[in-house]
Amino acid sequence: MNTLHFNLQQSHKLYFASDFHLGAPDHKQSFARELKIIRWLDQVKNDAEAVFLVGDIFDFWWEYKYVVPKGYVRFLGKVAELADKGIPVIFFTGNHDLWMRNYLTDELGVKLYHDPIEIQVGEQKLFVGHGDGLGPGDATYKFLKKLFKSKILQWIFTRLHPNFSFWLATNWSKKSRSQNLEKEEPFLDEKEWLFQFAKAMEQKNHFDYYIFGHRHMALQMKVSPNSTYINLGEWLGTCSYVSYDGTRAELLYFEK
Repeated sequence: MNTLHFNLQQSHKLYFASDFHLGAPDHKQSFARELKIIRWLDQVKNDAEAVFLVGDIFDFWWEYKYVVPKGYVRFLGKVAELADKGIPVIFFTGNHDLWMRNYLTDELGVKLYHDPIEIQVGEQKLFVGHGDGLGPGDATYKFLKKLFKSKILQWIFTRLHPNFSFWLATNWSKKSRSQNLEKEEPFLDEKEWLFQFAKAMEQKNHFDYYIFGHRHMALQMKVSPNSTYINLGEWLGTCSYVSYDGTRAELLYFEK
């Protein structure tokens, strides 16, 4: 597992957000959300030691050798601005944008992780990842994830013309997202898969915080007396994020 180490400067913080789903459900709503995300980045850049964007930032992302999805230029420009100022911006792939490769790292100077990582800040440890495929259950998605990561399948998809491949993928993605918006997912309490994953991890290796996205619920639950699971929620509605000052992680809401 990759480990990042931070020595926070006085009054500086680590910021975490996920599930922007830029591109969904249509251009108008996505563009309004993009402008809101930019306002949030402008706010946090004043005291950010680093910004973590924890998966499903885009509702669909695919990189050909010479072609990437159009749009999101204001968001990408703001990310580049932060990186140019020396503020590390760390991307994680999610289940909607797991095909990120080297475009954002080469063009924007961000770091990219495809799997969860450990963050060490002083004596505290954080376990951070998008969260898809972790914990018990969701066997269908775990199978699909293995399928989507297949080099053969990716090679076949790359042979398709971008107009067709993007149409196919974005329509599938938007159908899934619209279904999730129309039917509110129930809170499973201690049966939440990622909470169960954190409980199992805590038996092997202590982490002060487990921070995930994916679930589309802003959650904060005690894993043990000294360990907390936080889900970052989403930006389709709640616009929740986490601020961490080296001692305490706080679940907050932007322009609620």
